[in-house]
Amino acid sequence: MVYTGAGAPSVPRRFQFDHVSTYRKGLGMGFLSGKRALIVGVASDRSIAWGIAQTMHREGAELAFSYVNEKMKERVETLAHSIGSRLTMPLDVTSDTEIDAAFDLIKREWGGLDILVHAVAFAPREAVSGSFLENTSREAFRIAHDVSSYSLTALARGAAALMSDRQGALLTLSYLGAVRSIPSYNVMGLAKASLEANVRFLAADLGPRGIRVNGISAGPIKTLAAAGIAGFRKMLNHVAEVAPLRRNVTQEDVGNAAAFLCSDLAAGITAEILYVDAGYSTVGMSFPQENG
Repeated sequence: MVYTGAGAPSVPRRFQFDHVSTYRKGLGMGFLSGKRALIVGVASDRSIAWGIAQTMHREGAELAFSYVNEKMKERVETLAHSIGSRLTMPLDVTSDTEIDAAFDLIKREWGGLDILVHAVAFAPREAVSGSFLENTSREAFRIAHDVSSYSLTALARGAAALMSDRQGALLTLSYLGAVRSIPSYNVMGLAKASLEANVRFLAADLGPRGIRVNGISAGPIKTLAAAGIAGFRKMLNHVAEVAPLRRNVTQEDVGNAAAFLCSDLAAGITAEILYVDAGYSTVGMSFPQENG
């Protein structure tokens, strides 16, 4: 199973968000101070989930992390320890037993939970290349939807039980392929469309309990999950050429938006999919720029 992310467990300086941190030092406590968040989906220091975790840490949140298996344990624990987090746990989102155990642990350690970040996506490699029709098997369809969409429902059930009277927030990660056809994205596009519908239905169910549910549709970022999509480098180049900001987005861009959506600053926002993609999703037609 591949969670969003790629690379080694070290924490390069370029991901420390120094200019924002310097700015925050003059403002006292961060806007997530006192909040406790579970981050599901960190695979490496290049994961989008790791960018979100760093930003939430910067803003004062206390963090817990999950890892999908023993192979990922050391990598995730190294990252968690680098920002002072000691609460880590095994969590395969396809296992209801492991989901229950994870939330039982959080309840014992923390008593409650304020934020859940769901950054999990997977489809068999053969299903995210070539023809959608030819390469989408029944099993690939099932796996993509189970891991990438149903897992949010399963995690929300456990998280909601720990968010009583806490004004909790759930956040997931989507992609433009949920609403547009993207070469080679194939069955993941269907799974992300399901995920975005999941956000709306969960928001309707949990809103009366004071729990908000939102998603971020991020532009392409080099992660372990993205590396499995055929032609991904071409996607990056195309977006940088066409997006209104003429660049790709970064972990920091997504992390800042995520921290905001999970904070009390966004108390009136739920059931939304926020595009953090340098404006690419708004472009209907673009022509090559002429020199001069």
